[in-house]
Amino acid sequence: MKIGVVGCAGRMGRNLIQQVVAAKGAGAELAAVCDRPGYASVGQDAGALAGLESLGIKVSEQASAVFAASDVVIDFTTPEATERHLMLAVDYKKALVVGTTGLAAAFSARLEEAGCQIPIVAAPNMSLGVNLLLGLVEKVAKALDESFDIEVLEMHHRHKVDAPSGTALALGRAAARGRGVELSETAVRSRDGITGARRAGDIGFATLRGGSVVGDHTVIFAADDERIEFTHKAGNRSIFARGAVRAALWCARRPPGLYGMADVLGL
Repeated sequence: MKIGVVGCAGRMGRNLIQQVVAAKGAGAELAAVCDRPGYASVGQDAGALAGLESLGIKVSEQASAVFAASDVVIDFTTPEATERHLMLAVDYKKALVVGTTGLAAAFSARLEEAGCQIPIVAAPNMSLGVNLLLGLVEKVAKALDESFDIEVLEMHHRHKVDAPSGTALALGRAAARGRGVELSETAVRSRDGITGARRAGDIGFATLRGGSVVGDHTVIFAADDERIEFTHKAGNRSIFARGAVRAALWCARRPPGLYGMADVLGL
């Protein structure tokens, strides 16, 4: 399975190259990679860029070249770049794996429309542990009434540009589904000053940034005299890259549709 990587010079991009190469035994083959025009990475060997032996694959500045050479392309870039890559995937009729966070809500409609033509796996977090956590949060939220307040706490490295994280919002949506409500109507994403008492049924978010934290997420169900907490801590970005490569191998063999990691993992 020929796999391409766009945005290959970032932290996730280099991890993706490593994991595609590591998955050779599972049928993965790195086909092409690219980065933004003018970046220092352009023209370098993809293997050297990722700390591996030479792979004989040069970093291109043309995303179209990656789609032309690949069966499936993995995208952990920016919302603006992902929109362009989605159009390329449709034009070239190639499968796409999207792990980009910070995507606008309206982009979901474009993903669904594109899913009528090509297979797409889109998920804010591709680790097995987080996807198990999403299922647990939904089940617990369904089992508990509004006497249990729900709060989502997340922490990431100082360089992360979006907040709350895509995973935190996904956890909030899982809790809202369990409660049978819309997250847009119940989410409280900031508190400052005299806010008044907490409103029953709200789903709160708290965001921390600092250091090199890869990603910590905790969902708290707090009632009088007792509290239930579910926590996932990512120690290395390779867990997301491994999940993305697994999704790519799964996705490229599927009919057109918009899929999630629950589909990939059979959850």
